[in-house]
Amino acid sequence: MKKDVTDLKIGVLGGGQLGRMMLQSATDFNLDIHMIDPDPNAPCSKMANSFTVGALTDYDTIMAFGADKDVLTIEIEAVNTQALKELESQGKKVFPQPNIVELIQDKRKQKTFYKANRIPTADFVLTENKADVIRQKSFLPAVNKLGKGGYDGQGVQVLKTEEDLEKAFDAPSLLEDLVDFQKELSVIVARNESGEVKCFPLVEMVFHPVANLVEFLFAPAEVTKAIEEKAYKLAEDVITKLDMVGLLAVEMFLTQDNDILVNEVAPRTHNSGHQTIEANITSQFEQHLRAILDLPLGSTELIKPAAMVNVLGEDGFKGNARYEGLNELLSIPGVHLHLYGKKVTKPFRKMGHITITDENTVSLKEKALKVKEILKVKA
Repeated sequence: MKKDVTDLKIGVLGGGQLGRMMLQSATDFNLDIHMIDPDPNAPCSKMANSFTVGALTDYDTIMAFGADKDVLTIEIEAVNTQALKELESQGKKVFPQPNIVELIQDKRKQKTFYKANRIPTADFVLTENKADVIRQKSFLPAVNKLGKGGYDGQGVQVLKTEEDLEKAFDAPSLLEDLVDFQKELSVIVARNESGEVKCFPLVEMVFHPVANLVEFLFAPAEVTKAIEEKAYKLAEDVITKLDMVGLLAVEMFLTQDNDILVNEVAPRTHNSGHQTIEANITSQFEQHLRAILDLPLGSTELIKPAAMVNVLGEDGFKGNARYEGLNELLSIPGVHLHLYGKKVTKPFRKMGHITITDENTVSLKEKALKVKEILKVKA
């Protein structure tokens, strides 16, 4: 007899802010969520039904954690996929599937998959070490990306001239054509085990010039209907060709020629979907849970335009976090603050995010710029 979803024991690998927001959605469905993270003070440590301290990349640790779970999922890609494959072979539901997580963990394999499946992406060459990058100097200007281990903007170097080659990675990586783009876009797409697919509205991302992290996000993106439809079709194409169950964030470039290229994907809830908590009928976190439990996918309709501002630790400050400007921030209509429960701040650490909703897109952008200047995280 099939278990009711409320009777399933669900294990989540990772206990960071994405897991924390997932837990907040899980309480609405009365789900039994158990989490594992190497940090005993991780944002989820005091919120899950149970919390295990353990290494996400250790085979035996993940096997032990998954032994009594019915369903397993992730909130970070840096996990032991061999253990997840073994748990899957034992009859556990593991979504996203371990072979897909393994492919996405390696940007080289990810890009090769796009090419093999005729998914539009920037031209690239694979490189094994720094000397190999230098031999490919005719490919400049380019972006040098580590094959494995990059996260939140780390493991990426822009190489414009031969002088920049000194910054190249001395490890398996790739050189990718430096795309001259109009905008950076993202579509979050969900697919359940029954094959139902739904996209969230296209969003526009603005990156921090130093930290290489999303600084602002605007939903919906200011593009033509034709470009919007092309982006949805591309996101659906990627998740379908992967045959993936779960939630997939598809980051894209809109080129000067109005082409859309896939940049990278993340097989989990994502920074480019945080605004969905306030701005959409179903949040990305609820949709992820619906997808992995093979429930009908929720409506992704936008209730009203939204902006999202990441709350980053101020440069030059490290220590116990204190927040300046909270009262002023919370006096602004349409502002919703999400803090992630991190006690210690450091430069550019993601400490939370702010969602702003407004019917008027002009005043929305004005508020987003204002909000960024008001709240400061110092020590």
